[in-house]
Amino acid sequence: MLSWFGAIAILSATTIFGFEWAKRVRERPKRLRELKVTLQALEAEIMYGSTPLSEAFQHIGKPLKEPLASFFLTISDLLNGGEHTVQEAWECQLEILAKETSFKSGEIEVLRQFGSTLGRHDKEHQQKQIQLTLAHLNREEKEARDIQERYEKMCKSLGVLMGLLIVILLM
Repeated sequence: MLSWFGAIAILSATTIFGFEWAKRVRERPKRLRELKVTLQALEAEIMYGSTPLSEAFQHIGKPLKEPLASFFLTISDLLNGGEHTVQEAWECQLEILAKETSFKSGEIEVLRQFGSTLGRHDKEHQQKQIQLTLAHLNREEKEARDIQERYEKMCKSLGVLMGLLIVILLM
């Protein structure tokens, strides 16, 4: 009787692990789409609203879900504090965003390069930088969707199958 409880516990744990792994694979394209829409909103704030960056980050951060909301709102707060440059605030929060999301190093590097240009150029050049960043993120999103299609079901199945294998080996 006790061994059955152990078997169920092992199977449950590995199944949960598999589903969490699949969730991370599924979240990445969704987060990339959300990031792209946010950068387009930033472009509109800069180009048509002529909004200072700290206010623009505040405006685009409010309607977002976590962790992107805190990313942009914290950058706004850091800029309003006056102790950080745009690039310093961006870099600081980018490290946190990398830990909190399923973004890969490619997306983080694209965002790092974009952050290094923020606030350094006129509106037209800034718009070109945003467009370039969006093009890179489109490529990353396509890759993330391909990975999701290939591996999401496999991750779930592997969780269950690994649990079954462990249970069989222990019996």
